[in-house]
Amino acid sequence: MIMKLARREKYFVSVAALFIAIFFLFQFFIFPFFEARRRVKRGVSAKEDNLKEIARLSSEYHRYQRCSQGIKQVLAKRKKGFTLFSFLEGTAGDAGVKAYIKYMKPSISTGSGPYQESLVEMKLEEITLHQLIGYLYRIESPDNVVNIKRISIKENKKKPGYIDAILQVLTFK
Repeated sequence: MIMKLARREKYFVSVAALFIAIFFLFQFFIFPFFEARRRVKRGVSAKEDNLKEIARLSSEYHRYQRCSQGIKQVLAKRKKGFTLFSFLEGTAGDAGVKAYIKYMKPSISTGSGPYQESLVEMKLEEITLHQLIGYLYRIESPDNVVNIKRISIKENKKKPGYIDAILQVLTFK
């Protein structure tokens, strides 16, 4: 059964077929192409960001590695048999605060890496601010890689004008 269509109907059917073909062309070829292209651009952008982060971390790592070599050289120049405890005690004698030391507690941290932290906590009682500053000036030693990790200063309740200080002093082995 073949249907006879009028010329006008044939024209509408042809236009409808053309629209359907164009719709399928856009739906299955052109839109997916642009979506894939957009996805690739996003992926490239994300990879570029990752690459920039890797480059930043690499430069930071190399900077730390150079600093580590500097510490290694300084530690090699330090006197043989150097201990933080004896260094602090000797420096306290030089600064005139040895008599004011209430306690000194040494400890060694077991951290990962090529160096071990050596830490001494000490308490100084009934000293003047001038004495403390003189002592701190002597113990902050880049030549021996000695640093103040933490300091707590309080006014002494018994003697006005005097202070008590708790220091955590750090070096590396």
